[in-house]
Amino acid sequence: MKYRPQTYFLLFFFFTLEFACAQQLTMSREEMIALTPSWEGERFPDGRPKVSDSILERLKNISLEQAWSVLRGEGYTHQYEYGWQNIHPGDVLVGRVLTAQYMPIRPEVRAQLEKKGAEEGRIGDMVSWPIDMLEQGDVYVADSYAKILDGPIIGDNLGTAISAKSGNGVVLNGTVRDLDGLAKIEGFTSFIRGTHPSYQQQMMLTGINVPIRIGPVTVMPGDLVLGKLDGVIFIPPHLAEKVVKTGELVILRDQFGHQRLREGKYTPGQIDARWSDEIEKDFSQWLEAHIDELPVSREEIQELLKTRTW
Repeated sequence: MKYRPQTYFLLFFFFTLEFACAQQLTMSREEMIALTPSWEGERFPDGRPKVSDSILERLKNISLEQAWSVLRGEGYTHQYEYGWQNIHPGDVLVGRVLTAQYMPIRPEVRAQLEKKGAEEGRIGDMVSWPIDMLEQGDVYVADSYAKILDGPIIGDNLGTAISAKSGNGVVLNGTVRDLDGLAKIEGFTSFIRGTHPSYQQQMMLTGINVPIRIGPVTVMPGDLVLGKLDGVIFIPPHLAEKVVKTGELVILRDQFGHQRLREGKYTPGQIDARWSDEIEKDFSQWLEAHIDELPVSREEIQELLKTRTW
């Protein structure tokens, strides 16, 4: 089925309401593809973009500042959110986004959504449905509207299930319970708004793998999430490779520049400005001399060296 452009616009901004009214929890493959038209790579069976594992691994070394700079240059000015509590401070979270949208309960709507879930073979309470859909390398990203009392949508039981399914933690615009238990799950690097000993009540799940809002960010299924310290940035899949390659170049140039500053070969003004041809040539020679010692693969450095002009 084909839709007019105006229909896609309405789908984008009113998906959650439409899902609730139509008793529909997820987008169709066609709708998913329509809302991620810039991605030309591999997709999951449901249409969600599937950025490669190699890009995910390389993204771990990229700073939030480097990623932010690339995205802003591409016109994506609302991709970063700060002020999180990181369950494993200092660890890095990277993965493909699977989204979930929660809303305050409206009994007749929840009843219809539960009926639809049963027809689709979904098991248990609504809070477990998105977890059942996770793949390795995913990050469960949920908007539970920062509800505190009766707001936690996961504890250590569901956290263990999430870790087993995805190998990752979560990003929750809301609270969790059982923080002691969650902190003991190895690799469960997660970004949350806080904790509370209660459990979710008077809530309903209105969408899985739909566009959601996390702070100022519109998050799409298949985006990449990069979380470090207390900040999280969401990267559209079609820009992931550019973020990684640009970030790796910045890492190399910074390492070279810092070394030359320590040696006193160049002044801060020379390194902090646009590099002269002399410095660019020195950088190229430095790359060749240290190709096996740098935090970027030999193959990527060799590809970079092909672009030199001398």
